[in-house]
Amino acid sequence: MPRCEHFDGTPLAEVPDPVPGCPECLALGDSWVHLRMCLKCGHVGCCDDSKNQHARRHFEVEDHVLIRSVEPGETWGYCYVHDQYTRLT
Repeated sequence: MPRCEHFDGTPLAEVPDPVPGCPECLALGDSWVHLRMCLKCGHVGCCDDSKNQHARRHFEVEDHVLIRSVEPGETWGYCYVHDQYTRLT
């Protein structure tokens, strides 16, 4: 996987343990598919396969372009601007 330039110099925030779920979905009483975490501020939201797409909405509102998977065993990041995945380890 090539590395997007947005990852250059960006500290890779550690995934908090445990992550109980998407806070916004929990507040709505909704479900989610997978969890993603913003690498700029640590916001946790649901993925694009989820009904509410809270991770993408966070990007659209805050312009925080980098996320990582919060799923156990997954070590990838994603740049919304370049629609590009990268390995974080």
